[in-house]
Amino acid sequence: MRSPVPGGAALFAQARAATKKESAMNIRIGEAASPTFQQPLALMSDCHRRVERFLGLLLRVTAEAAGGPLNPLQREALETALRYFREAAPKHTADEEESLFPRLRALDTPESREVLAKVQRLEGDHQTAAPAHHAVEIFGRLWLVQNRLETDVVILLQSHLGALHALYGRHIAVEDTEVFPLAARLLGDAELAAVGREMAARRGQPFEPGGLANRTNRLQPLPHHAAA
Repeated sequence: MRSPVPGGAALFAQARAATKKESAMNIRIGEAASPTFQQPLALMSDCHRRVERFLGLLLRVTAEAAGGPLNPLQREALETALRYFREAAPKHTADEEESLFPRLRALDTPESREVLAKVQRLEGDHQTAAPAHHAVEIFGRLWLVQNRLETDVVILLQSHLGALHALYGRHIAVEDTEVFPLAARLLGDAELAAVGREMAARRGQPFEPGGLANRTNRLQPLPHHAAA
């Protein structure tokens, strides 16, 4: 087994905290310490921090354990990260592809048309990532069942995780710095409220009544809770 990756213990501790705060079968968002569904764009950006964190967990567990037996903390981290990408991450993709992107297309303004080509590439990223996530899920579950992976499988797992890390680095940067700020400027309160309601409905959570955050702080994130 390789020597521990620097910082790995802290990430594993975050996974343990996440497991305690989240239900066994559901990764919840929109809780008090996170942006709410009244701030859908900030909440989408907050989801990006979760993607980064749980992908980091997968990379660190794979680097540290190197296909060998998992200690309890590594097993917990692997289970938590796999569950996030299996259950919660697809809802984030739907938030973008079914709620946000169609409303940007409907604007049909010079500014929105400029970003639509990027939106199309972002949707392509989602399609590219899907088979890699599927492979990671299969290899990760195999590791949990067998408590070890063959060397060639570890190499494949590392390759898929590396590809996802590179893809999400580009993808998230475009959304956080270009697409979401544009949406904050161009979408009205009613449109953003509709996005927030749809996000809440996907998660079986209420969309609490009240005004949306004003246009200047629509993208300002609130503190992340432990599962972020």
